[in-house]
Amino acid sequence: MTKELTPREVVRELDRYIIGQDEAKRAVAVALRNRYRRSRVADDMRAEIYPKNILMMGPTGVGKTEIARRLAKLVNAPFVKVEATKFTEVGYVGRDVESIIRDLVENAVRMVCAEHEARVATRAEVLAEDQLVSLLINPRKKPVSNPIDVLLGARNTKEPEPTDEEKVAIAGRRGQVLEQLRAGELEDREIEVEVEEAAPQLEVGGSAINIGDMMGGMLPKKTKMRRVKVREARRILTSQEAAKLIDEDAVKEEALSRAEQNGIVFIDEIDKIAGRSAVGSGPDVSREGVQRDILPIVEGSTVSTKYGSITTDHMLFIAAGAFHVAKVTDLIPELQGRFPVLVKLKSLTKEDFVRILSQPDNALTRQYASLLATDNVFLTFDDDALDAIAEAACRANDAGENIGARRLHGVFEELLEDILFNAGGDNMPEVHLAITADYVREHVKAAKEDDIARLIM
Repeated sequence: MTKELTPREVVRELDRYIIGQDEAKRAVAVALRNRYRRSRVADDMRAEIYPKNILMMGPTGVGKTEIARRLAKLVNAPFVKVEATKFTEVGYVGRDVESIIRDLVENAVRMVCAEHEARVATRAEVLAEDQLVSLLINPRKKPVSNPIDVLLGARNTKEPEPTDEEKVAIAGRRGQVLEQLRAGELEDREIEVEVEEAAPQLEVGGSAINIGDMMGGMLPKKTKMRRVKVREARRILTSQEAAKLIDEDAVKEEALSRAEQNGIVFIDEIDKIAGRSAVGSGPDVSREGVQRDILPIVEGSTVSTKYGSITTDHMLFIAAGAFHVAKVTDLIPELQGRFPVLVKLKSLTKEDFVRILSQPDNALTRQYASLLATDNVFLTFDDDALDAIAEAACRANDAGENIGARRLHGVFEELLEDILFNAGGDNMPEVHLAITADYVREHVKAAKEDDIARLIM
């Protein structure tokens, strides 16, 4: 829960992966903490406290989407990220905005289901182990049923019960197999397990719909026999047993409640639906219509899902956009009013690029060093090299389209192209290579003043 993190702690965690943008981090951290604060006030006041939705504006590649991604991993709350451009006004071909909330509920159900399965994991493992022993001693065969018998409810003919002597022999055999199983001696043996077949799906409006759900669960679940090794069979059977032990109704009820009270929706590229086109002309005639369809979701409305109805009044909405062409004021006034917290993200400087290359836990320098270490190439980067890489990225952004920190990916691919191509192979010796500023200037055209055309898109 978000109560485990104070705003300062949230910012500290985001600082591990995102450089700068303190204003946006603080706004997000405060919004998260307010969710917890609201849960502690009296019931009558709690219903009156609504989340203060956030609108982040800034150029591409400065961390808007990354803040949302890291936020989803920080908080134990249902989260969904959508692109505003994927939705169309009602009446146009495409996804309708209510599918955002349905996706959020699906995520909430998966999250709660995983938590409930974790609680019964020990019991499920014991039951799965017992099934494994049974399958190893007496492999089961899928019964062949007459479709007419299935429709009429006829029961399958049961196999005859074993005699007392057979039961004693089976019990002794089970103990022996169980010891071998726990000792790991049977992991590579193949057995057949019964698994459920995936139900056919129908794609409607960009969303996959389960035909079994459309029929209200009336269709019987189809199963098939699958031949797998014991280690894989253990995972399958454990999952099946865990699903039997959890209460599906309790999962749905908790998931709906958590999505309503703690759900977070991140709407990216919202600036792409800003601006008003002449009515009846042009391909973007439905831009304002999409805004008007999003408005009731953000304001608070009831959406029907296959798990039940859900209200969006207390969900937190975070929107983001570059707003290069359109302005925030191009959004319809009603939608602007539903995002009262406006934070501006700054363009990245050379100093920011240097920090991005050295400070985050997932810095590109560490990523490429880890990748090449698998091929016995051990990279290190001098401080002067980081300055040269940052300078090259800045020059490329200034000369072409400013794509922010994403420019570093292109610079690194050009910088390490020869190494990435030649590394690898069974006979590859250990190579320790220090990347220097001279190496950067030699291999990256943007590091030279006379030619940066290669990195311009």
